[in-house]
Amino acid sequence: MSKSAADRIIDHLGPALAPQQRKRFRTDTVLIVDGTLVPTRGHYIAEQSKNYQYSTNHQVVIDADTRLVVAVGRPLPGNRNDRKAWELSGAKVAVGRATVTADGGYRGTGLVIPHRREPGQVGPPAWKEEHNRSHCKVRARIEHAFARMKTWKILRDCRLKGDGVHHAMLGIACLHNLTLAG
Repeated sequence: MSKSAADRIIDHLGPALAPQQRKRFRTDTVLIVDGTLVPTRGHYIAEQSKNYQYSTNHQVVIDADTRLVVAVGRPLPGNRNDRKAWELSGAKVAVGRATVTADGGYRGTGLVIPHRREPGQVGPPAWKEEHNRSHCKVRARIEHAFARMKTWKILRDCRLKGDGVHHAMLGIACLHNLTLAG
C-alpha cells in the first residue's frame, strides 16, 4: 500500500474512531482534568515548551470512577499553561457543569484543586493536609492514564500535520478506552 493511500484511509477513519463526547454527565460524576505535552514536528501549532521541544498541549478529561477518557480538548501550543488551555481547548465546554478536579495549575477556574498554604502560615491545618492527600490519590489516576496512552509511539513523537495531532490523540484515547473496557 502506498503512503498516500494510507494517508487517505487515516484521514477518512480517524474522525470515526474518535470517542464521541457526552452531552451530559450524572450529577454525582467526578471528572479529572490535566494537560499533557505531545512533541510534534509540525511547527504551525507547536511552540517550544518547558522541555525545549516543539510540542502541543492537550487537555484530557477522564471519569474518576471508570478511568475512561471522556473528552480531549483541541491542541494548543505547548507553551500555554493549563489554566488558559482549559478554556481555549474546548474541554471546559465539553464537561458542562460536572464536578472536575485538577492540580494547582488551574487556580481561578472554579475546579476542585488542592489547598495551598496561606501567606504567613507555617503549614496548612491537618484537615487540609488530609484533603490534599486524598486529592492526590484521586488525581494520580489521570497520570496513570497518560502513562498508558504514551506507550503508543505516535504520542511520543508525532509527525502528523494539520488536524493529525488532534486525530491521533482522539484515536489513542479511543484505544485507551477499549483497553480498559476489555
